[in-house]
Amino acid sequence: MATASLMPTLNIFNASPSVRTRASVIVASSQQPRRRDLLLKTAVAIPAILNLKEAPISEAREVEVGSFLPPSESDPSFVLFKAKPSDTPALRAGNVQPYQFVLPPNWKQLRIANILSGNYCQPKCAEPWIEVKFENEKQGKVQVVASPLIRLTNKPNATIEDIGEPERVIASLGPFVTGNSYDSDELVDTSIEKIGDQTYYKYVLETPFALTGSHNLAKATAKGNTVVLFVVSATEKQWQSSQETLQAILDSFQL
Repeated sequence: MATASLMPTLNIFNASPSVRTRASVIVASSQQPRRRDLLLKTAVAIPAILNLKEAPISEAREVEVGSFLPPSESDPSFVLFKAKPSDTPALRAGNVQPYQFVLPPNWKQLRIANILSGNYCQPKCAEPWIEVKFENEKQGKVQVVASPLIRLTNKPNATIEDIGEPERVIASLGPFVTGNSYDSDELVDTSIEKIGDQTYYKYVLETPFALTGSHNLAKATAKGNTVVLFVVSATEKQWQSSQETLQAILDSFQL
């Protein structure tokens, strides 16, 4: 059986040059449709793969918050963002207590790079990280920044008052408000707010050289092993048109 199956091949190589040439043409012709089919399938598959890789981030995540957040009970013109454990690595690890604040429904939630989210270091991060971030191009942006308590004090479970006066706290956290540096001359006003048993330090800053914007509002508190900083930022143009809205967003923040 083996000899019989090999004979046609052996005959081709033992045949005259003209026979071998005709045989080669027949073999090549029989392979061409297969190659064409393979090339056609590849040509169809590559664009599909490229389209998957190039899908815009905005379609995947950045949608208006009014499409998935409920209206605020205190003011239905806003929606309420109430953080839950599935929202951030620190919330899942129990490193940050759930927080909430209101937003206009046409704002969008932004993605946060893994290296900035604290995902790589939970539950024992040594440096501050960004929890969540929202933005509206015409009004401004907000972000929640969390810092290990030990970065500001060695006292376990310290309150914001234990850490020090409002000016001392913002001196440590100011660069996370501005995105670059902090100068005490940029601090316009401070105040203290009590909501239940939680104390908050509130700040108004004019920051002409800040990466986040020339106007910044901030609110800081401490709970457990973490200091939480809520930052509301705007350019001059955004501030002129949306100051009241931005102030309402700041005032709504609480743990």
